[in-house]
Parts: sequence; C-alpha cells; structure tokens
Amino acid sequence: EVQLVESGGALVQPGGSLNLSCVASGFPFDDFAVGWLRQAPGKGLEWVSTISPLPRFGPAFTYYVDSVKGRFTISRDNAKNSVYLQLDNLKPEDSAMYFCTKSPARNIRGPRGQGTQVTVSS
Repeated sequence: EVQLVESGGALVQPGGSLNLSCVASGFPFDDFAVGWLRQAPGKGLEWVSTISPLPRFGPAFTYYVDSVKGRFTISRDNAKNSVYLQLDNLKPEDSAMYFCTKSPARNIRGPRGQGTQVTVSS
C-alpha cells in the first residue's frame, strides 16, 4: 500500500520561506516520479511540482507550474524515501493544503497523503 506522509506546513508571513517534507513507503521510491499538489479553500486540486526518478547520469528532471517557478524548489533523497519542496518568497495566494503525490508531471490523479497546511498571511 502506498503511503505518503507530509510535514512542514505552517503560518508564515508574505515573503517568508518553508520547507515541506514527505516520507514515502509501499513502493520502490527510486523508480517513480513524485511531487506536490495543493488545494486552496474553495478551489480544485492543483498540480505544483514533480521530480523524476534519478537518471543514470546527471540530476533528476524537475517540473513546476508557472506560478511557482523561481520561488519553489523540489528535491528528493532516495536514501530516505523522501521528497521535499522548498517554498521561498511566499505569497498569500500560495496558501493551501499541500499534498505529496506519486504521479507523473502535471497529473493530479495519483495517490496522495493527508496534506500539510501552508498559510501565508501578515
């Protein structure tokens, strides 16, 4: 059974930073793309970012929704079965429940965790 457990959400002021973490289990983590989704109150689920499995040579491929490019950074640590999302220069419109997911880029239908709340407010 796929399990994904997120942590790291918090209340932060605009311009602030957070680092979200997700520990995965129940599947061969090294072999799959993983990423993040988010859902703001009253809105639908939105794909945020995905990181590919590590290629034989070079770094993993990363993908971002346009609204977070240059502000969010996704990374993975296969030794820890973990994926991270560094959120910088946060804006109020980034406020949402953030979910870790096992799915290809731009896909919102994969399994996801329970989520961690990010609130950006002064």
